[in-house]
Amino acid sequence: MTDSTKTPFTSHFDCIKDPRYHNTRHLLYDMLIIALCAIISGADSWTQVAEYGRSKIGWFQEFLKLPNGIPSHDTFGRIFSMLEPEGFQNFFTRWVQDLSLSLKGKTVPIDGKTLRGSHDRKNGKAAIHMVSAWASDIGIVLGQLKTDAKSNEITVIPELIKTLALEGAIVTIDAMGCQKKITRTIIKENADYVIQVKDNQKTLHEDIDLFFQDPDNGPLDSFKTIDGNHGRIETRRYFTTDNIDWLQGKHLWAGIKTIAMVIRQREVDGEISTEKSFFISSLENNASTIANSIRKHWGIENSLHWCLDVAFNEDHCRVRKKHAPQNLGILRHMAVNLLKQEKTLKGGLQTKRLKAAWDHDYLLKILAA
Repeated sequence: MTDSTKTPFTSHFDCIKDPRYHNTRHLLYDMLIIALCAIISGADSWTQVAEYGRSKIGWFQEFLKLPNGIPSHDTFGRIFSMLEPEGFQNFFTRWVQDLSLSLKGKTVPIDGKTLRGSHDRKNGKAAIHMVSAWASDIGIVLGQLKTDAKSNEITVIPELIKTLALEGAIVTIDAMGCQKKITRTIIKENADYVIQVKDNQKTLHEDIDLFFQDPDNGPLDSFKTIDGNHGRIETRRYFTTDNIDWLQGKHLWAGIKTIAMVIRQREVDGEISTEKSFFISSLENNASTIANSIRKHWGIENSLHWCLDVAFNEDHCRVRKKHAPQNLGILRHMAVNLLKQEKTLKGGLQTKRLKAAWDHDYLLKILAA
């Protein structure tokens, strides 16, 4: 990799402001490239990042300046704790938007994940909570913002939505995000939504429940799915309607066109359990389309949060100082995006990370993905 073969990804590093004013022995660009390559290749801590850099110094010297060699793990930790996450987030968003992804009709779940290892009991610092937007049909993180607690997701979600190019997308959020301001923000961005309703919107929840209990109400569109393995059978029945003129406060929910009920029946070893859940949506009354988005919402849990814990060991990472946990979280999301977009190796993220550590050509292929 030379200056003449820089990818659009690497070129965006120039927009990140260096937090240091003098005595800069190591270039920020060099440190960012080393850290990203190390994390793609299996490093999960600053100590591992620095060790990776030292073991690959000959390769890095082919395209990085490295005026004073590879920084120490303390230097990596200090610089990433000082680096303003807003600039790093802006870089991330610009890179994703430069990919010119079409999100029209695509499901974009938004959900939060607590970085448990960032909890600093000694200094009274709670674990940080990252709220992320995930393009489930494409398999990339679109953006993320930090909050200090899960309860603060309500205020962060509208700000995250505003940073993303979501025109035509179907945004899905769990019940905590069932807020009038959030629906207004989504509609203003020319996107649609499917949002779960629970008791945090008690009147809305009760009204929708009562409506679906009445067999005379309708018309209803419906859709059914059946899944099963290892002695488990799960049947989901989806019912939707655009008959909502009766709904109290309907005008307060921007763009609302449809309400939905999902009845999920699970049979495990002969024992049957049933639960109902309810949703509001700005989509037209089409049970199949709404069912598809509801199911894809869990893609952020299964395809992003789970892989961060399993493949990247995120919950056990003890990085805690200042901005370092958030910045390392963004670096992991970059690595996830690049690894998932590299399609030539038929293997999971852990296999791809190993191959990237072994094979410089494969690592370059990932960086260009």
